[in-house]
Amino acid sequence: MRTKWGLVLISALIAVTAVGCGSKTSDDGAAGAAADGKLSFTMSMATSGNKHAERSKDVNEEKWVKELETLTNTDIQLTMFPLKDFDSKMTLMFASNDIPDVVQNVGGATSRGMSGSVEAGVFMPLDDLLKEHAPNLMSAVPEAAWQETSVDGKIYGIPAWLSNPSRRALFVRTDLLEKTGLSAPQTVEEFLDVMRAMKKEGVEFPYQMRENFKYADTILGAFDVLPSQFELQNGEVVPKFFDVENMTKALETYKTMYDEGLIPKDFATLTSSDYGKNIESGKSGMWSANAQALADFRGKMRNAIPEAQVDIIASPKGPENVGGHLLYSSINTSYYINNKVSEEKAIGIIKFFDWMLTPEAETYFSFGLEGETYTKENGEIKYEVPTTSEGMDEDRFRAMFWFVHDMVYNKAREGLTEDGQAMMAFMDDVVFKEGLGSIRFSPALDAYAKYPDAAPQGDDVGPKLILDHMIKMIYGREPISDWPKVIEEYKSKGGERSSRKLRRVITKEQAPLLQRI
Repeated sequence: MRTKWGLVLISALIAVTAVGCGSKTSDDGAAGAAADGKLSFTMSMATSGNKHAERSKDVNEEKWVKELETLTNTDIQLTMFPLKDFDSKMTLMFASNDIPDVVQNVGGATSRGMSGSVEAGVFMPLDDLLKEHAPNLMSAVPEAAWQETSVDGKIYGIPAWLSNPSRRALFVRTDLLEKTGLSAPQTVEEFLDVMRAMKKEGVEFPYQMRENFKYADTILGAFDVLPSQFELQNGEVVPKFFDVENMTKALETYKTMYDEGLIPKDFATLTSSDYGKNIESGKSGMWSANAQALADFRGKMRNAIPEAQVDIIASPKGPENVGGHLLYSSINTSYYINNKVSEEKAIGIIKFFDWMLTPEAETYFSFGLEGETYTKENGEIKYEVPTTSEGMDEDRFRAMFWFVHDMVYNKAREGLTEDGQAMMAFMDDVVFKEGLGSIRFSPALDAYAKYPDAAPQGDDVGPKLILDHMIKMIYGREPISDWPKVIEEYKSKGGERSSRKLRRVITKEQAPLLQRI
C-alpha cells in the first residue's frame, strides 16, 4: 500500500542540449556599480499572472519597484515575461544569447523553462558565495529546496521555497452543507452523498470542475492516481495511472458525478475564468483550490451572497485510506546568476537576495510604506487590506518582488484579519496533514521532449493522451474497462521509452529509498 507523503527527488543522468552563453550583463564596470554607488543589474522574471504587472507599460517605472531600489540601494532593469508565455519566452532568451545578470525561473534548475542552461554552463555555481555572504539564506532555506536548484551537487539557484508542500484544499460552502443536514464527508461514498444532497437543495454544481482536470483532483487524490505523478510498482518507477484498479474506480466515480449532474456538463472545456465565476456567483457547493485563497473566496462570496460561508474541510479518503491533493515541489521560483557576472557583482546580488529574509523586507512586501499604506500604533502595524480588484492586484504586485522567502503563507499579514487567521488554522490543522507525493526527477527527463504525447503538462495535469481518454470515458464515449488499452497506447507513443529512462536512473542506493515512500 502506498503512503500519502511520498515525494522523492532522484537524479537522472540525461544528456542536455547546449545553449548559447552570451550575456546581457549590464555595462557598468566589473562590480556592476552605477556612478552613484548603487548595485546595478539586469533581471528577467515572470508576471505570475498579476493583472497590474501585465497592464504596466514599463515595470521599471512602477512605484513599488522604485521603492525596492531605494530600500536596497540598487538599480534594477527588469524584463517581465507573461506567465502564459513563460517557457517559450525563456527558450527565445537562451536561443538569442541575450541573457540578463539574473534569471528568475518558475521551478528548479532543470525544469523545462531553463532549457538545459545550467548544465551548459550559462550560470555560476553559488555554494562558496552563499556560505560567505548569505547567512539568512543558509539558515532558512530547507535542504530539499537547495536540492531542486542544484546540479551535480552544486547549488546554482536561490529558491523561494515551501516549508510544507501541501497547499491545495477542498473548499465547501458551509451554509449549503448545513442545509443538507449532513456532516463533512470522510469517504468518497459520503462525498457523493453530500453532492447529491446539495443537488436536491438546488445547487447547480455541487462540485466545480474545469478543463484539463486542473483544480479538480479531489477524486484522483482519493484513489492516488494523479496523472502527472509517479510511484514505485514492482521495482519500477511508473506513472500512477498504471494502477488499473484504482484508476478505474476514480473514472467510475467521475462518470457517476457527470451522469447525475453533480459537476458541470461542459467541464472538459470550462475555463479557469468560468470556474471562478461559477464559484463566486454561488453556483458551486465544493471545489479544489490553493488554501491561501480562502480570504479571496470569502470576500467575493460575501459581496455576492451575504449569507455565504466558505470553509476548508478534509479531503475524502479512498479505499487505501489516503486522500488529499497533490504535493507541490519544494520550491516556487528560483534565481540564477549569469556566469559572465563578476564575482564582486555576484556578491552584491547575493546580498540583495539575502536581504529578502530581514524584518525590513517582510514589512515592506507585506504592508508597503508607513504613513501611506499602513500606520503604527504602540508599535503595532495597522493595515487595511485592499477591497477593490485594482487595489488587490497592486497589493499582490508589490509582493511579487519579495523574491526569496517561505511561500507557504505570510504569517505577519494573515494574522491581522479573521479570514487570514482562519486560513492559517485550516492550513495547520487540515491541509498540512494530507496530500499525495510523487517521485520527481532532476534533471527532468529529456525523453519527454522527444515524446510530447507521453509528457505530463504540469503538476496537476497528466499527458494529453491520458487526459483525452479520461474525458471520453467520463462522457461515455469509451468504456472505462478499456483503461489497460490506454496504458498500452501510452507506452507505444513514447511512454515505454520514458519508462526505460526511469528504470535506468534507479540505482542500488536509490531503490531502498524509493521503497520507503
